[in-house]
Formats: sequence, structure tokens, C-alpha cells
Amino acid sequence: MSDDEARVDWDAAAEAVYDDVVALRRAIHAEPEIGLDCPATSAKIKAALAGLPLVIREGPSTTGFVAILRGGAAEANAGQRRTVLLRGDMDALPITEQTGLPFASTIDERMHACGHDMHTAMLVGAAKTLAARQETIAGTIVFMFQPGEEGYGGARLMMDDGLLADPKPDAAFALHITPNAPSGLLIGRAGPIMGSADTLNARIVGRGGHAAQPHEARDPIPAACEIVTALQVFVARQVPVTDPAVLSITKFQAGTAENVVPDEATLLGSLRALSEATRAKCHAGFKQIVEHVAAAHGCTGEAWIEDRFPPTINDPRGTALQQTVATEVFGERAWFTLPQPMTGAEDFAYVLGAIPGAFAFIGAAPEGSDFLANAPLHSTRMMLDEGAMARGVAFHCATALRFLERGFD
Repeated sequence: MSDDEARVDWDAAAEAVYDDVVALRRAIHAEPEIGLDCPATSAKIKAALAGLPLVIREGPSTTGFVAILRGGAAEANAGQRRTVLLRGDMDALPITEQTGLPFASTIDERMHACGHDMHTAMLVGAAKTLAARQETIAGTIVFMFQPGEEGYGGARLMMDDGLLADPKPDAAFALHITPNAPSGLLIGRAGPIMGSADTLNARIVGRGGHAAQPHEARDPIPAACEIVTALQVFVARQVPVTDPAVLSITKFQAGTAENVVPDEATLLGSLRALSEATRAKCHAGFKQIVEHVAAAHGCTGEAWIEDRFPPTINDPRGTALQQTVATEVFGERAWFTLPQPMTGAEDFAYVLGAIPGAFAFIGAAPEGSDFLANAPLHSTRMMLDEGAMARGVAFHCATALRFLERGFD
């Protein structure tokens, strides 16, 4: 890092906005919103950013927006002026909170059980901290406030709206809290860090009849059972362990009565992969197995796949930058390298598919808790240490300025 970067006490800078960050997090937490339309949350964020030297840009597809901070520092080489993006997601989950917190959700079947309230508050804290240093910043910072992360593809829609095109970032970074790691610990890895997520659908059509004369029918149930088994064999024998996939059939529906062979059976499932190559291989294998096994039973198999999220793949240069920032600013023990990817999905994958960068986790286990035993993400009982947000604000700021000054070098 440069001498100027090293002189900044980012912990102290983050502490200066910490009370505001906590207050915003709690306000968002108490009034969670779901999906692409989060007007109350957007309004809270804009109110918190009011008065800062930011340019706000919005699109028609979501209530998300970007806030652009253009640095005022002169540069020796204007051709090296860079733009960096920092993202915070803002939507909640359709579950009922059971934490008992004084600022718990006031709306049934809505809860910030994935920490997006903290992500948003940390990003606002970073915007305030960096805006105060606008005249010393050489480059542009884009703060991306995104709804619809929980299955709605909000990042992709914001990109389709052109919100990441002018200016187009040269690098992109995001943080995600986890209650299952020590508070403040920064966690990442180069390459795939999270999997893709696709929904599998199959319909096996036979010919119904009497259960006492199944030979006069075309029973779709044995065909569907064999398809489920064949899919597990496919993953075990045709997908390499070095580039794995997880294929789970989670719903099997057929029949209406004990003495009736049904006309059809349906399957629903989930596919996760860590590369586009394995993802494509599994797509093709799923369709082939459904169609051919059904045909072997005298039935017709129809297969279709709902593409949801691609794998989240970190640029090694982005992860190296994050690790450098974590260890040089906060100490050698502030960073942990994940030994293997996680098979959950994240729609920041869309951003990383277009812009080099990295996605990392930050621990937020409550003080004194057994972090490995804590209620996990998406639990109705998930609890977090708000103190981790100070580290998150500081990390956002240091990462952005490190990239603006030196790029991925």
C-alpha cells in the first residue's frame, strides 16, 4: 500500500460513522422488503446519503440505484483514472423473525435473515467516509444499492438498465456477513467461491389405468423413480470430483388414489455447479436422462430448466487485493482463505461475469457465542454482531482506494 493509504486509520474513520450505520441497519431491519420493489428501504438509504457529493442514477426495472462519487484529486496520468464498484444488497426473506430483538421485523413473514440490512448499512457508512475525502480521491467510486438478490436476479436487471455502464467499473467488490465466523474476520478465496443455482423440472407422461392391471397402463411412477436414481449415478460417474456439482430432486408428485395408476408424474429439483462447463454438462445430462429413461418405460419425458444464477467466480487478482488490504490494514489474522467453495448461490455472480473483482465474507458471530453452532443464514433465529459493521465499512473504504491508486498490481 502507499504511504498515504497506510497513514489512514480506517478503524477510526469507520468508528466515526458507526452510530449512524447501526441506526440505519436497525431501521431497515424493522421494516424489511422483499424482491425487486423495496421503496421504503431505498428511501431510507437516500435519506442517509442526502447532502453527500453523489450522483444518483436509477433504472426502470427495480428500486435499486447507484450513487457515484467522483474524486477531486488530480492525477499525473489521466489515462490511468479508474472506477471501482462496491455493492450492498437490500432485500429480505419471506420468513417470520424469531429473534426477540428490540428492533425485530414489524412485518410478519418478512425478515432480514441474510444480513442484507447490514450490507446496505455498511455501504452507506463507506459512502459517507469516502465522500468526506472526495478531494483526495483519484478516480470514481460507484456504490451499488441492489434489491432482488434473493432469487430475483436484481443485479442482472440493474445491469440491463445500464446502471453499471456509465461509468463502467474497472473492478467490483462485495461483502456478505456470516454468523458462523468470528466477528470481523474477512474470508475469501480465488476462483469459484459460490455455486450456480438452477431449478430442474420434469414431467413424465404415461397412460393411467387400474392398479390391478398395470400392464394395460403405462405407469409413470417407476420411470420417474428410475430417473431420480439415474441422475444421482450421472453426477457420481460423469461429473469430475475436481469440478463438482450437486443435483437434488426435492419434490416428487404423482397419483390421486391407491387403486389408480396415474397419467403422469412430476419432479422438481435443484442443480448447483462451480463452473459453467459442469453446469452445461449437467443441463444436457438432465434432459437426456429424463427423455430417454421415460422412453424406455413407454412414457414421454419432458424436461426444462430455469436458469437462475451462474457460479460466483472471483478474479484471483481481486482476491489477492482483498487479502492484501485485510492483512496490511487489520493484521495478518484478519484474513482466512476458504479451503473450498460453498454451494450456495449469489447474484453478484452476474457482476463478476462482466467486471473483474471479488466477493468475500465477513464474520459477524455475536460476542461469546460458539460461531460454528450459531443459527445460520436464512434462519428465523439468526443473530449478528453489529460491531462487525465497523470492520466492514473500513474494509470497503481501504479496498476501493487501494484499487483506485494501484489497480490489481
